[in-house]
Amino acid sequence: MSPPNERPPRGGAIHDLVVVGAGPCGIAAGTAARKAGLATLLVDKGFITDSLVHYPPYMTFFSTAEKLEVGDVPFVVPQGKPTRLEALAYYRRVVEHHELQVLQHTEVGAIEGEAGDFRVRTRSRHGTDGVVQARRVVVATGSFHEPNLLGIPGEELDKVRHWYVEAHPYFDQDVLVVGGGNSAVEAALELFRARARVTLVHFARELDPGVKPWLLPDIRNRLDSGEIQVRWGHRLVEVRPGVATVRDESSGRREEVPNDWVFALTGWKGDPALLRRAGVRIDPETGVPEHDPRTMETAVPGLYIAGVLAAGHDANRVFIENGREHGPRIVGHLNGGARGG
Repeated sequence: MSPPNERPPRGGAIHDLVVVGAGPCGIAAGTAARKAGLATLLVDKGFITDSLVHYPPYMTFFSTAEKLEVGDVPFVVPQGKPTRLEALAYYRRVVEHHELQVLQHTEVGAIEGEAGDFRVRTRSRHGTDGVVQARRVVVATGSFHEPNLLGIPGEELDKVRHWYVEAHPYFDQDVLVVGGGNSAVEAALELFRARARVTLVHFARELDPGVKPWLLPDIRNRLDSGEIQVRWGHRLVEVRPGVATVRDESSGRREEVPNDWVFALTGWKGDPALLRRAGVRIDPETGVPEHDPRTMETAVPGLYIAGVLAAGHDANRVFIENGREHGPRIVGHLNGGARGG
């Protein structure tokens, strides 16, 4: 059984399918192709499941384990909802079980050619350029390319973070968390328990409806008791050393809040530049690449998309549990019978 590697394919090899991105949805596409007997290669600019690697170490998934399964490999965990560590181990096992060839730490710069004769131009982390030949290509590069910036003065300061890892470094610090979704709620609770002084700022008057049910009693108790301060209906409008300025959206009144760190957990977005360069039209309003949702094929014949990239700016529409179905749909189309859904 061949482990994931960084070695390029043998000279002259033409792959039936090259998948750009080795996250869960890219792996799902790769396993579906392998099961169909297609010569398949996955290419990723980072690690296997790179986005999961950057999740908070103690995170628990919202989905149950069976909804994260790909490639008919059972995902068995002691509890119903897996942890980040369990998910990383699971997807490594899937890659090994299906003997997927994965070119890690290799960035794809361009997809050229046409159906049956694509050339995927790559560059390794060592700066070596290469070309991979493919009959068909799937782009499954996810949504963690750049954060949704607030566009406010001071956002460029080092004290501002658009991702959260762990709470310990912020002990006895004034921390402002922007957002009302799962990321913001989990960060606020962990920071509070690490004895940071936490203020939650959200433009709405209540938490987002998709917050994990088991978090709601905890966060509501902390907010109601004042253990975590909250500014409902406010926006962060400026960040300076030692202070953050928030604005009441109803009255326009501004308030300066003592501050050491800001977590602007307002989501991330994908980068469709690779698709655009390949000739795929991107809807300017939604960010959705032009494609047939029944087959996931774009307007460029032989070029497909999979995973969160298909959701455009609204990354909350596609998760692992529904994005994993894109791979079988694509392979069904390649085999002459598109699998709708």
